[in-house]
Amino acid sequence: MGMVDLEKAPGAGAQAGAGEPVRRSDAEGCLAVAIRIPVRVVVLVLVVPVRMVWDALVVAGRFLRDAVLRPVGRALAWLGRAVFVWPLVGLWRYVVVPLAKGVGWLGHVLLVVPAVWLYRWVLTPVGQALAWFFTRVGAVLAAAGRGLYAGLAWLGRYLAVVPAVWLYRWVLTPVGHALARCGKGLAWCCGQVARGVGLVVTGVGFVLYWICRVLLVLPALAVWRWVFAPVGRFLAVVGREVADALGHAWRVAGHLSRAVGRFLGTVLRWTVAEPARWVYRSVLTPVGHAVRDTVLRPLAEAGRGARRAARQALASARLSVRQARADVRRMLFGGPAVRQPVDGREPSAAEARTLGSSTTALTKD
Repeated sequence: MGMVDLEKAPGAGAQAGAGEPVRRSDAEGCLAVAIRIPVRVVVLVLVVPVRMVWDALVVAGRFLRDAVLRPVGRALAWLGRAVFVWPLVGLWRYVVVPLAKGVGWLGHVLLVVPAVWLYRWVLTPVGQALAWFFTRVGAVLAAAGRGLYAGLAWLGRYLAVVPAVWLYRWVLTPVGHALARCGKGLAWCCGQVARGVGLVVTGVGFVLYWICRVLLVLPALAVWRWVFAPVGRFLAVVGREVADALGHAWRVAGHLSRAVGRFLGTVLRWTVAEPARWVYRSVLTPVGHAVRDTVLRPLAEAGRGARRAARQALASARLSVRQARADVRRMLFGGPAVRQPVDGREPSAAEARTLGSSTTALTKD
């Protein structure tokens, strides 16, 4: 792995074209350059162990995930299906659904059908009769209401509306005009008073504005411009350099961690994997083939021969038992009757073979 270039190459700004914008690193001052190298060295020393530990934890986590967590998760998933899902599915399919169908049919027969019959043949005629009755009664009440409304409207017109109109025209209107003339003068007086109060408030506000500006705003602006802004710029430069140093150190630590991991993998391969493979290929495989050819195959052949001999002995013993049982049955009950042909002729060879096979079957049974 090559050395890391921590300084800016000389002439990097001169190589940029005339039309390219100037980057932030090209426009930095001596403060950023003086801070960059110490910060990067310190951060690199601190980050390399952390990155190597992080990579080791990542490798261990992947191995744990592939070797332990996935098999355990699959086993738990299968166990969950076997313990929870399949019984619930069976309960739903073979218990709940048939029971629900039965309850639905029973509800339809006991509730829906009687309710439909009651609605069609009882409630509908009763409702139609009540509608006809209330329609006629409503028409009578509407006629009576219209007459009553007309009488009350006539009484209200001549007892309330006509006197109110006379009162508004000959009493309230003249009084309102007189009050309006008085109100205009009062409004002009109030306007003058409000204008004077506004002038006083404006003057006081102007004085307070300049007092606050001189005593508070200008000192705060000076402190912000000459103290906080330079300190903020310095802290921004330091923070930016620290962030860049962290990123740079993390990448460098990644390359170092990868190189260490490859070295350890190579060492393990040449110290463990390659000798184990050589031993398996050069020692264990020939020994296994020799054991298979000299011990296991003869033993297997001997076992198959013994099994074949035992099977033949069992078949012979079974046949001997059947023959002995047939002889005992023949001595006790006699042989099967031989059927004579109807026309008195001797049976042919085919008929004799058929009769013999049936006799042997009966003897075996």
